[in-house]
Amino acid sequence: MVTSVADVVPHSPFILPGPEPLVPNGRIPTLLEEYMFDLQGFIILRGVLSRAELDACNDAIDAIPRSLPRLGWYGAVQREDHPEHRGISYHQIYELPAFSDLIDHPNYINYVARFVGGQNTFDNYHAPLYIDEHFFNIRGPGDAIPLHAGGHDICKRMQFRYHNGRFACGQVNVLIAYNDIGSGDGATMVIPGSHKSNVIHPAFLKENRASEWQDGGSVEGTPGAIEVHLKAGDCIVFVDATCHGSAKRVNQSERRISVFRFGASWGNSRWGYRASPELLARLNPLARKIAEPQGYRSPPTSA
Repeated sequence: MVTSVADVVPHSPFILPGPEPLVPNGRIPTLLEEYMFDLQGFIILRGVLSRAELDACNDAIDAIPRSLPRLGWYGAVQREDHPEHRGISYHQIYELPAFSDLIDHPNYINYVARFVGGQNTFDNYHAPLYIDEHFFNIRGPGDAIPLHAGGHDICKRMQFRYHNGRFACGQVNVLIAYNDIGSGDGATMVIPGSHKSNVIHPAFLKENRASEWQDGGSVEGTPGAIEVHLKAGDCIVFVDATCHGSAKRVNQSERRISVFRFGASWGNSRWGYRASPELLARLNPLARKIAEPQGYRSPPTSA
């Protein structure tokens, strides 16, 4: 049974070039996983974080006061200013030591590099990848986010692309669960295959579409959409062009996830953040390049 592109006869005209791992001892996508990512726009990876890593990350988030207001700062971490029905989001979480290892975690970083692509092109000129946004999100009962994205959207940043035997996606997201997420928990929802859709989903044409973002909206009941159920430590890796959102949480307690968005090295921060000098000083060389791919030039100052 073929389990990896390395198992396939090299001269086959239908087989992708072998993955170029950033982390040699990390997990590498199998041929089936590459096929399913191309077909669906996403794959699910089980057990990417250990119990110890989950506990450390959850403890780090619990140390942030829940009273922190929108746009308030906790060290180098900032709470996002979005409506309450989308829960609480903290940006720049890789500044917290427990999350720093997630920049280049060996259980998924080779997948991300494979799907973003760019090897031996200008996309990798500064670094193999760049994280243009990352955050931790907490949602309680009644919280959700509406459907968004899709192949019909011409945004270059979120696009899905495959060319000359390689993936070349604009943005690949890693969404990690920090507690079990099942029925009634406000699970992430996706429409498989929507990353290649040329026709807009009718859900985007509803009369109340604009108000969903301000007043609250969710994805359950949307034709074609499925819930992604995850155990703590699992993740879904998906191209941003996949239609996605979430169901509304009806169970008590909280849904806890993080999202790291990866793209080409020349990208720019979505919200204008930069990695702190303290973070860069403690990262390994690969993680440091992903967090800040390039330096910035300025003219010499006069004496």
